[in-house]
Amino acid sequence: MTALPTRRDESWRYSDLEAVALVWPVPAPERIEVAAGDEIARVIVQDAAPDVVAIHDYAVVLGAGARATFHILNTGGRLGRVTIDVTLHEGAHFELGAAMLGGGEQTLEIVTTMRHIEPHATSNQVVRSVLGGRATGSYLGKVAVARHAQKTDASQSVKAMLLARTATANAKPELEI
Repeated sequence: MTALPTRRDESWRYSDLEAVALVWPVPAPERIEVAAGDEIARVIVQDAAPDVVAIHDYAVVLGAGARATFHILNTGGRLGRVTIDVTLHEGAHFELGAAMLGGGEQTLEIVTTMRHIEPHATSNQVVRSVLGGRATGSYLGKVAVARHAQKTDASQSVKAMLLARTATANAKPELEI
């Protein structure tokens, strides 16, 4: 059994760990493989009931020249968390458009890891948040580029609008080369 995460674990730093404990351990990520040259689009709407802890994990592998577009709306639950771990092979492209809409005492999170493991791969992430009440919205985005993954192009854009002084937005973009 995997140990419950703590604040020392960077990807859980801003999370509602009391809520996470209610559903721990979480199931293994849904694995999505896109064959070389293929293309997929996925829409994820996380709109759980107010007292529910909803954690959705995805592991995406894009073959050479493959493309994937994900659109995420994260708006429900006591804790709503969507995690996407993407591995990009040569010439692959990943596009993310995400929005978090929170209020009350909600904690909403989007956590991404882009692993550029071969040359010429590209990724683009755009995340927007609108938060009111005492809601917390967090985006943690890591781009990891392998030493030999030359001509990688990755971008992240994160913006938040706070509707109350008690709302909190966290953004932690990270680049590892």
